[in-house]
Amino acid sequence: MKKIVILGSTGSIGRQTLEVVDEQQDIEVVGLTANSSIELLEQQIKKYHPTIVAVMNIEKAKELRRRLGDCRTQVLEGMDGLVDVATLTEANVVVTAVVGMIGLRPTVAAIKAGKDIALANKETLVTAGNIIMPMIKAYGVRMLPVDSEHSALFQSMQGERIKQIESVIVTASGGPFRGYSCEQLSEVTLEQALKHPNWSMGAKITIDSSTLVNKGLEVIEAKWLFDLTPDQIQVVVHPQSIIHSLVEYVDGSIIAQMGYPDMKLPIQYALGYPDRLKNNYRRLKLADVGKLTFEEPDRKTFKGLDLAYDAMRAGGSMPIVYNSANEKAVSLFLSRDIAYKQITEMIDKAMSAHDVTECRSVEDVLAIEAWTHEFLKRV
Repeated sequence: MKKIVILGSTGSIGRQTLEVVDEQQDIEVVGLTANSSIELLEQQIKKYHPTIVAVMNIEKAKELRRRLGDCRTQVLEGMDGLVDVATLTEANVVVTAVVGMIGLRPTVAAIKAGKDIALANKETLVTAGNIIMPMIKAYGVRMLPVDSEHSALFQSMQGERIKQIESVIVTASGGPFRGYSCEQLSEVTLEQALKHPNWSMGAKITIDSSTLVNKGLEVIEAKWLFDLTPDQIQVVVHPQSIIHSLVEYVDGSIIAQMGYPDMKLPIQYALGYPDRLKNNYRRLKLADVGKLTFEEPDRKTFKGLDLAYDAMRAGGSMPIVYNSANEKAVSLFLSRDIAYKQITEMIDKAMSAHDVTECRSVEDVLAIEAWTHEFLKRV
């Protein structure tokens, strides 16, 4: 029996992870966390009976305790609570489905506690890949990618030698504004940006996908996951989202992973690895799809992608600035305090003002995040 903890169980990936659990007989949920959505978390507790849960919002944690009454599940709170859940003794795998840098500390703690990580929190590697990946080796645990693109790369590398990889090709849907001009982006509304053509995701990731910043974050994450150089990572727009990513080998052969857009498949692969678990998911019928198309991303209009490559090549603290500035800008856009185009403009300004430093600890990473947020207050 595989026993799992889900950090961020009320979010999109967390909920879909629980759907996978519902379909499999040998996965038990022993810990859950949420930020503030205690109504849904309460329902999850009553269904899955985890040993402990944690709520980041302290007042919401107190309210949840009152609502649960005599329930045996222990309710913790704040970051310390997340860490306690992530290091729960009986857990084998920690699914990091929280959004943003909030996932960094509990992920580090889980690794040190000997847990395998099913990683859906891309910010962890974007901001601290130089810390996390050596730690994975040192503690003898596995980092199993959950993002559909990284899962596709991981699956396409099985049975192959990493040194024989020439490049990887990360696919992007192009988002809801594929084909827009810079002028058209100036008129984009929040409601338009929250409508992704292919995937059902949380608000922050949906906005990131529309700006291609999400693809930029994935490119940086791929560098760390698979020990690649920036020049080995390509991005191609594939509007149908059937091919989730591809690996090109030194002989010119390309291996791809394909399927209908459904996050449950990469989640299940991470939870079942190295085995493939049976399921009743929709099977891909290529004749029904009809055709698959590909095009180069519009880097001039969607500048977030090239900014990611700039951050990756600069190294050190620059990817932290890229990620932190984006998190802040997207938050401001979601609250209607800035216009859509200002998201990448704020990232560019923060990166241009930053002098690269080396980050050797989680505290260093968080200090750069704080610098970025403070800088953006003044622009």
